[in-house]
Amino acid sequence: MNANMKTDVYMRDREAAIKLTTDLVRIPSVYRGEGVPDGNETKVATYVANYLRSLGIETHVEEVVPGRPNVIGIVDSGKPGKTLLFEGHTDVVTEGDPAAWTYDPFEAKIVDGRMYGRGTNDTKGNLACMITAVHSILQDKESFTGKIILCIPVDEEGMMIGIKHFIEQGWADGVDGAIICEPEENNVCIAQRGAMRIRADVYGKMAHGAISWSGINPNWRLARFIVELEKLEKEEQARLGEDPYLKWPSITPTIVQAPVKGDAQINVIPDQSMTTLDIRTVPAQDHEELLRKIEAIIEKLKEEDPDCQIELTVLDNRPATDTPKDDPVVQAVYDAVESVTGEDPIYNGVPGATDGTFLHMHGIPIVTIGGGDRDIPHQINEYIDLEDLAVTTAIYREAALRFLNEK
Repeated sequence: MNANMKTDVYMRDREAAIKLTTDLVRIPSVYRGEGVPDGNETKVATYVANYLRSLGIETHVEEVVPGRPNVIGIVDSGKPGKTLLFEGHTDVVTEGDPAAWTYDPFEAKIVDGRMYGRGTNDTKGNLACMITAVHSILQDKESFTGKIILCIPVDEEGMMIGIKHFIEQGWADGVDGAIICEPEENNVCIAQRGAMRIRADVYGKMAHGAISWSGINPNWRLARFIVELEKLEKEEQARLGEDPYLKWPSITPTIVQAPVKGDAQINVIPDQSMTTLDIRTVPAQDHEELLRKIEAIIEKLKEEDPDCQIELTVLDNRPATDTPKDDPVVQAVYDAVESVTGEDPIYNGVPGATDGTFLHMHGIPIVTIGGGDRDIPHQINEYIDLEDLAVTTAIYREAALRFLNEK
């Protein structure tokens, strides 16, 4: 930490970020399914909206689906200029078995300079930092031009319906740069792996296991398909090499199921089997081209075996992102990290997709940065170091002022 940054402002903001993180973590916001009481983001979104209003920030609440509201904060300088967007989601993943945690997952327990709890790291801590940073700018009456948007959506951990709704409602129009607030050890992440989720259904004919010739076993076809996908993964890795920030593209079969419906029996050939594919891509890959390669595998298998019937369903399609180092939002964040920490910033990439993926698709340059260990999200005993909250708040504050006041 740069010694000259431990000012009264820094310590004030540190205390505020810790307090806000504590309050947010203590409001469970796991999405537990439609109709489950308190099993959504309503309570935490309501708290955030009221908190923003208490700071004098123009606040909008929009329900994406029942019980799942986005919160949008607007800070307008009243002067013409650029628009900067901060994004941090309100939902968290399941805590799993609470008994497996050392401390209650929703207590926000502080021990030896760390706060433990679900969402401390991903990403309520960083959400608190972005709000505190903007509040700090307002408290100190810092001069800036243009506008800051606080985008606080639901469902980042799911199908990202919150950010999609935010964009559909026009809030992202005219945004010049976005800072995605995720736990990245305050590395300046300028790339993200893309994601394609695909379901492959393989059809056969049900029969007695002892009379296999009277049926068509979809499992043989599914096995051959998976083996061919492994070959394709290796071909793509050899073709593209290791990405400097994102490592290797991957094709990962996750769920394998047979039969798809009904009870499984050891002496029954199922009429259908399926697998799901979690495909992660790098910016050099084209999703449509990759999909054509997978379809070509199916055509090859059909030529070799007329009984091979495989149908693909694309469940999700999020391209990889890549923001140039010389983009103004990247430069503002890079310079802010250098100023606050007194160290050379580290460029890096995000191994998964974020809400920033859809902002990127909307034409907005994005950079992902935030406090917290990159390997901690979704784990039991999730935590964040308290000093990370202070440093991240200072980085967000400095980045906003640099970006908006750039001539």
